[in-house]
Amino acid sequence: MSKPHTVGFKTGERNIFLHLLTACNLSCAHCYINPKEHGSSMLSRDQMEKWIRLFSHPATQSNIVFLGGEPTMHPDLVHGIEVAKSCGYAVTVDSNGYLFHDFLERVNPAHLDYLSFSLDGPDAQINDPIRGDGVFEVVTANLRKAVERGINTSLIYTVSNRNIDGLEKMAPLLEKLQVKRFFIQVIGLRGKSAAAAKNAQAPLQVDPDRWLEVVPRVAEAVSRLGITVIYPKVFLEEGEVFECAGTVAENFFIFPNGRVYQCPLCEDHPIHSYEIRDDTLVKVDGLTEERFFALDIAEGCVMNKLLQPDTIAYDDSGKPLHRVSCCLLKQRLG
Repeated sequence: MSKPHTVGFKTGERNIFLHLLTACNLSCAHCYINPKEHGSSMLSRDQMEKWIRLFSHPATQSNIVFLGGEPTMHPDLVHGIEVAKSCGYAVTVDSNGYLFHDFLERVNPAHLDYLSFSLDGPDAQINDPIRGDGVFEVVTANLRKAVERGINTSLIYTVSNRNIDGLEKMAPLLEKLQVKRFFIQVIGLRGKSAAAAKNAQAPLQVDPDRWLEVVPRVAEAVSRLGITVIYPKVFLEEGEVFECAGTVAENFFIFPNGRVYQCPLCEDHPIHSYEIRDDTLVKVDGLTEERFFALDIAEGCVMNKLLQPDTIAYDDSGKPLHRVSCCLLKQRLG
């Protein structure tokens, strides 16, 4: 088996995750949007342009990901892409695949580095109970149209106990759809999934041993097809040093109510590091996520320990069986 490359954090690299709105046409079981914390508004065209420029830093490698809710529901998304390209960003749009406002016909493929689609199963039988009736058919049809237009496509698969068996069947579909990149994500206990986890008879998150047995093997199989595979490291190996992206890289998770987080695990809580006020980035005082990033604990990620303690198992001596890496640390094949 090929050994995956751990994508280390790059000092000064900027990753901008801009949520244009929180509305969506789907109601996925693991949606992390939390209206109480993220609001229910949509950025105006003027706000969107100003916020894109606010985080622009042409001298630094900068990536921007347009998110929602569903970002193609924003009527001015194509304008936002043009503004971002003019600022020197590498541009990605993460879509549920319904592609509103004639997005495929209006966007310039040369200005879009990647268009990412979400599927949580290799067929409708696995995907649609999670994402909605008829979703698989719509998404795969629109993905084919995007490829025909010359757009680089990604596919995102959020792994849970509901669909991990389907992950092993994804390789033929990815090859058939001519996907360039495959992202495997671990389900986060945020938003809907956090509420569902409290009432679930069985855990939503995959057991560590099951994750380590299945995910690297599937990643290897997909990479042999010439498809780049990226997935979260999740667990540190013996002797690996824990590193928090919040202390090294510049990651900004921006919501339409003006909250700006540095760690996605914190998004269910009002502990954001920054706020956008009058189109200016302002540092928040008090007990914010930033105060936790430098803490050194045996479990690895302190935010995971504080916010998702049930995901960590211990031996009889109280030592964690697995140390949890920063959620933004990735493995890459291809």
